[in-house]
Order: sequence, then structure tokens, then C-alpha cells
Amino acid sequence: MSSHLRLLALVSGCLCGLLVGCSQIAPLAGRVSPPRVAATVPVQVTTAPLAAPPTCLNQFVPHTLPHTTRAHGDAVHLFESNGAGVAINDLNGDGLQDIVLANLDGPATLLWNLGDLNFRKESLPDEDTRAVNIVDVDGDGRLDIVFTHRTASVSLWRNAGPDAAGEYPRFVRETLPTVLAPAYVMAWGDVNGAGSLDLVTGSYDADLSLALGNTFLFSQGAGVYYYARQGDGFVPQRLSAQSQALAVALYDFSGDGRPDIVIGNDFDSPDQTWAHEGDAWVSRVAFSQTAHSTMSLDWGNIDNQGQAALLAADMKPYSLDVNVIARWLPMMASMPHSLPKHDPQVMENVLQIRDSQGRFQNQGVNRGVDASGWSWSAKFGDLDNDGFLDLYVVNGMIAAELFGYLPNNELVEENQAFRNTGQGRFVRAPAWGLGSTASGRGMSMADLDNDGTLDIVVNNLQSPSQLFENRLCGGSSLEVELAWPASRNTRALGAQVELHTSMGTLTRDVRSGSGYLSGDTARLHFGFPDGATLYSLTVRWPDGQTSLIDGLAAHTRLFITR
Repeated sequence: MSSHLRLLALVSGCLCGLLVGCSQIAPLAGRVSPPRVAATVPVQVTTAPLAAPPTCLNQFVPHTLPHTTRAHGDAVHLFESNGAGVAINDLNGDGLQDIVLANLDGPATLLWNLGDLNFRKESLPDEDTRAVNIVDVDGDGRLDIVFTHRTASVSLWRNAGPDAAGEYPRFVRETLPTVLAPAYVMAWGDVNGAGSLDLVTGSYDADLSLALGNTFLFSQGAGVYYYARQGDGFVPQRLSAQSQALAVALYDFSGDGRPDIVIGNDFDSPDQTWAHEGDAWVSRVAFSQTAHSTMSLDWGNIDNQGQAALLAADMKPYSLDVNVIARWLPMMASMPHSLPKHDPQVMENVLQIRDSQGRFQNQGVNRGVDASGWSWSAKFGDLDNDGFLDLYVVNGMIAAELFGYLPNNELVEENQAFRNTGQGRFVRAPAWGLGSTASGRGMSMADLDNDGTLDIVVNNLQSPSQLFENRLCGGSSLEVELAWPASRNTRALGAQVELHTSMGTLTRDVRSGSGYLSGDTARLHFGFPDGATLYSLTVRWPDGQTSLIDGLAAHTRLFITR
């Protein structure tokens, strides 16, 4: 649900944030010499050309997908207003990325990619699913599907290999040994450097309390758990007895090269952060300012300067237009609105960027991304293939308890696209045609037609899911897939990949998910301007070893096997 307490203070914040100008900075000019990197691990490299792009239209083309996430009953109530997530990955190894959409009242949906943006639907009969990731949980080389749930722990749909026809995998529903605590959000990665996938989960206690009542009140609660992989099972460690988690990130805020844990909490609950101290997890205050009700977390190198910024999405009207504010005001006026003095939480999107002293500063207003509406999944991706990460945010809200004064109890808002103008500054890009008003929740990006551009999939609430086909003009790309079959982290989650070009170094990392309840593909996408020279690619594997690949060609898929 993510309703703010004290939302009336939002209006003054909007006036300040939305009136700040955003200066445009041109992309880096000139040729940048490639760095010298010592390659320590040999790899096998194969390539495949990307498909010829269709006629460019300089905008995205929407397509309806055969899945609708619906709430239970006739009206949407708290906390079903939260909706559900989406994940993208190549489940059957045919080179086409497939889609899995979670659901509230009804089965989840698996959409097998048949090519040319055609899909075959398969139902996964799991109940009240929320987050979804596609990862190789058991390290057998086959990608599995994992869901979180409203009141239960995670469920694993294990990839059991090809069906009788040998065309599609069979998935068998299982539980994970010793992974028992209720989980609303999850993140997978080789967190302890042992070569297999560990798991971090967080609960959404407000919903658990509503759904379970006294059962939850008199239980030991839920909270944040770190599950270290050990053999075929997991060793649980409870990091916090309480959480209102809507997002989780394995993000290195401590700067030691190891993944730390960031939990984005709803309501007045401060976000939670833990860093490594030897083999132990230690709670840290990582940021001097955070979002008030964090609903989404994503990170990326937005200025190509080597530091990954962390974005936390919150709720703040994206316009001071009288019609926009009129839809918000009755809801805001009905709630307490005084913030404690010196409260580090602010009611807007927060963009954490390190300053020259290594401290994080909130640059959301200065960079033009502080206000995007009642925001859910927010993710970075180079949508226009110019070498800089853009931002897309899906939003809207449906809740009888909050918006009974609006038709269908719905705050109708346009999704927001932000174009990176260079060096990490953003302007809105309405001409891209991404302003859907279908009440988006989960969202993820991937190249679904193998043409070298990022497409977008949105799991809406009470409306059919959508695929936005990228038909922007200009630029080129390189796509990279890593394989590490000798380890139990077969897709090298946590790897850092740097593409060295004449316009600078572009950085990506392999992760299980980001944004709101949504899974990320293991195929990395690098965009760059036409005419840019590609020097080399550096892979920093999760165990710290490095590989160097040269002889790169634009508009190519690169398969790197260690």
C-alpha cells in the first residue's frame, strides 16, 4: 500500500523540488584511452549478431500481454493495492528471453518467448505471489523461478529439465530447506564469496499483521533474514526482528568490493543497512538522508565515472498542475503531517551519490528525479543507446481506504520516463510514449526481440500487463552473457562488467533483481553512440578474479564462459 504518514508536508516539498531547473550537460567528447587491466582468468568467448532493428519511430510501441494481476474481491483494499512483480530471463536457453508475471488472485503466468514479440502462455498455479526472480538456485545450470508471497516464505519452481517433447523445461514446485520466515522481498547473490547463491529476504509486517491478526501478534514475527548457502540447504541468520520491506538491494555502500544489504522500508520505519565486518553482518547508518516510504531500489553508474548511484523511489506528485494536486490533497489532508525535527527521511525519490570525501549525498532534486508520482518499480537502463543510463518509473494507486473520493478508488497517473542528458542529469521524456496510466507495479527491462535495444515489461494492477517495444532511433549496443558452470553461481551473479570505449567506461553488474518486486535478466546491455570505438571488456568475477576480452564489435551478443 505504501501510504505516507504525514503526507501533507509533501506539498511544500513538491513546490521546492519541482521548481528546480535541470541543466543539460553534453556527453563526454573526445577519445578516452582504454585502461590496462591484468587478465587473470582465461575464458571462452563466442559471439552472435543482433537482429536488424525494425523501422525506428523514435518512441516505444505498447503491446498487451495475456496476464492480468487482480486483487481478491470487487474492490482493491490495503495491502493488495501493492500489486505484484515481473522477472525476465532465458529459461530454456533458446536465446530468447522469457517473462514470468506474479499475481495476487490467480495463477502466475510464464510467457515463453517465440520470437518477434510473440509468446506462448503457461500458468504456474502458485497462490498470492508477490516478488519473482529467475535464478539458478541449486547451481545445476538450469534457471529456476522463485516467488515470495503475502504471508508465507518463498516457493521454488525448480527447473527439472526438458519436457517429453524436449522443447520446454518442466517446473516442479518445492520449498527451500530451512528458509521458513515470511518473505515479501528477496535478493540472491554470492554474498559470502563461497561460490554459491545466498538469499536475503525481508517481511512486510503491516500486511502480515492485517492478514494473520493474533497469529502474527503472538508469533516471533518475521523481519530480515540472511540465508547462507551450505550444501543443499541454507543456514538462516536473523538480522532484524521487524521490517516493512518493499525493496532490497545487494549494494556495496561500504566500498569494500563486497555486497552489502539495503532494505527499503515503508511508512515511518527507517531503511535498514548492514555491512560486512569480517564474516559478520553489522548494522550501519549508511546514508544521512533517505526516502520516507521506500518502494523501490535500483543502482547504476549514471555518469560513467565509476561510482554506482543508488535510487530509492517514494511518493511525490510529478506535477503542480491543479488537476494532479487535486487528486492528492484529500488523501493527504486526512493524515497526520508533522515530521519530527531533524528526521533524515524525506518524502521524495532519493538519489544517493558519493561526494569527494566518500560520503553519500541526496542528489535527487539536483539531478531531476525527485518527483515521479506514487512510484513503484523504478529502474535504470540505457533506453536510447547513447551510453548513459536513463530511468523509467511506473506508478499509480488503487485503494478503497485512501481514494474512495476518486472514480474506482484510483489515483490515475502517467508512468514517467527520464532521459539522461549526460553526466547523470535527467529530463522527462514524454515523447518516448511510455506514459501509460494502467497502474503499474512490477517492471523490468530486457531486449526481448534481440535487436539491441531494451524493451520494458510492466505488471499492472487490475489491467492487462504491457510490453513496451523499443523503437527509438540511433545508437548501437553490445549485449553480454556470463557463464560460470564450474561454480554453483552459474550465471555469475555479482560480477562487475566494464566496457571500455572511446566515450569512456560503461559499467554494469549481474544481479537477481531490483526495483519493486522484480527480477533482472542475466544478460547485460550496453548502449553507446554510433561511431564509438569499443576497446575491450573487463569482467570482474564474483570471487575477485578478472578476465579481459578485446576484438569487440558493435551490435553483437557476447557469450563469455569461464
